[in-house]
Amino acid sequence: MSEPEGLEVPITGFRGVRGGGATARFSVAEAMLLRDLVSQVAELVGEGLPEDQGETTEPLERLVGLSDNSSLPDDPILARLLPDAYRDDESAAGDFRRYTEHSLRSGKVAAAQTVLDTLPATGGQVLLTGEQGQVWLRALNDIRIALGVRLNVTEDHEEMLERAEQGGPQASGLLVYDWLSLLQSTLVQALW
Repeated sequence: MSEPEGLEVPITGFRGVRGGGATARFSVAEAMLLRDLVSQVAELVGEGLPEDQGETTEPLERLVGLSDNSSLPDDPILARLLPDAYRDDESAAGDFRRYTEHSLRSGKVAAAQTVLDTLPATGGQVLLTGEQGQVWLRALNDIRIALGVRLNVTEDHEEMLERAEQGGPQASGLLVYDWLSLLQSTLVQALW
């Protein structure tokens, strides 16, 4: 199986460190790729956030971050990243979304920013506290969800790898998805 050019799949991924936390080393290409992906997810989920919470006219809306949106996003990636809380009750799902969507979006953007703040653009060693590791896990999961929707990834890991081996336009994306899965898995183990 060939790898995307410049992407070196880490043999060990993340490792735990004494006192908690995790560490990993990233090549320049890996860091650039991960920073690009996390930035794209942050941009996508951040589109629904007001630049300034003062834009809303109601004090209660400013206080609790109410959204005027009560329906599932049309974009399939956003629909997976911001799912309905109540699938069988459209009204309850809409009400829940109005009260939670801004904070959910803000949290995803903040998680992406943590990755950008802790991953040097030129690659190198990353040392995460336990709390930063948890944030990285959320950000990696968001990237995997977005990429998985785009690539039509299913739970059948073997089928996904076979598709990657066959080549085609999605092969490198599937390998990146697999690499992200490895990073996420080793980070979970390191934090454990």
